[in-house]
Amino acid sequence: MTTDHRALLRGMFDAAIEAAAPIHCVPPHLPPTPKGRTIVVGAGKAAAAMAAAVEAHWSGPLEGLVVTRYGHSAPTKRIKVVEASHPVPDAAGPAAARAILDLVSGLTADDLVLALISGGGSALLALPRGEVTLADKQAINRALLKSGAHIGEMNCVRKHLSAIKGGRLAATAAPARVVSLIISDVPGDDLSVIASGPTVGDSTTLADARAVIEKYKIEVSPAVSKHLSDPANETPKPGDKRLANVENILIATPQSSLEAAAKVAQAHGFAPLILGNAIEGEARECGIVHAGIAMQSAGYGQPAPPPCAIISGGETTVTVRGKGRGGRNAEFLLSLAIALNGHAGISALAADTDGIDGSEDNAGAIIGPDTPARAARAGVDLKGRLADNDGYAVFSALGDLVMTGPTRTNVNDFRVILVDARAVGT
Repeated sequence: MTTDHRALLRGMFDAAIEAAAPIHCVPPHLPPTPKGRTIVVGAGKAAAAMAAAVEAHWSGPLEGLVVTRYGHSAPTKRIKVVEASHPVPDAAGPAAARAILDLVSGLTADDLVLALISGGGSALLALPRGEVTLADKQAINRALLKSGAHIGEMNCVRKHLSAIKGGRLAATAAPARVVSLIISDVPGDDLSVIASGPTVGDSTTLADARAVIEKYKIEVSPAVSKHLSDPANETPKPGDKRLANVENILIATPQSSLEAAAKVAQAHGFAPLILGNAIEGEARECGIVHAGIAMQSAGYGQPAPPPCAIISGGETTVTVRGKGRGGRNAEFLLSLAIALNGHAGISALAADTDGIDGSEDNAGAIIGPDTPARAARAGVDLKGRLADNDGYAVFSALGDLVMTGPTRTNVNDFRVILVDARAVGT
């Protein structure tokens, strides 16, 4: 892989992140100052940066609290920022969620609740409802993360165990006006799935949550089983009168970030081909499919002739069977590299726009035509590492990890494959 290819891959990723930066996407959507109080609340990996953007562009008085992942804070003066654990919640999350509910309780129709919502909010707002405990939620979260369940299934369960998600935050704030500014990190931009929809009516049911538990054979405590069988624990539904004064606004999406990256590719002479912004499935299987598309392009000029940039987003899953250090983007790339088998002229990057691939310290990684040969020289067995879900170790050994640190935004995974005719002699 040439230095130019590596730089272009990283430049496209950086453009995708910049397109979703809160400092750009929050200010245009701020509502007018209300007659009463302005309460700012929020949760997610972008919550602190969103709060800072609000403070920088809000002329009236405001107060509030947002919760973000450890290491994802940003400096604020009027809005308190709390950090908590993600993807498995810790005690800081429930404490923050309870404080948020207290802040929005007892408001009037003259008051405004400005909710700042982004990916990661489900784990960060882990406030159990009823007799369900934090330990129960932690165990279920761990099991769901390992099961291969997609984000909609995971959040269906989370909503039905929560005192704040699935529309309950907005219901508590009634009759105040609620304006929710939302950065999407889910396939399809379903508002009820992003951070488990704390301000959105929930169309899923207790029966749906039980079906997810059964599908993935997840062991739950008697308290959870009882909770999911009690109709009193159903979430607020679309059309609930408590949600009548709620406005949910998407301010950044995976598609907008893919389009920003496409412009960078085009400026460098690579025709962009966006496969989709909502691609799901097992990461290793997606890697095989993407490899097939790239080789078809290199060999036959279909579905796009080289030089081209094959771009996709979404959220793949990993069914954990091994004991290695993974991340879904590392797993995708490892599978892609094996399938490409050193094909000339093809290089790729896959990374999470929040800067964290799963629970690791990298955003993702980069591969090139030389990846298999370099791995062999380093004594790294690519297929063996894939079997052990150990993609991180591969790219760490090769020096090909993409390290950004927390980006303080999150529009899901970003993938790009460069197919360069100039490198294959066609």
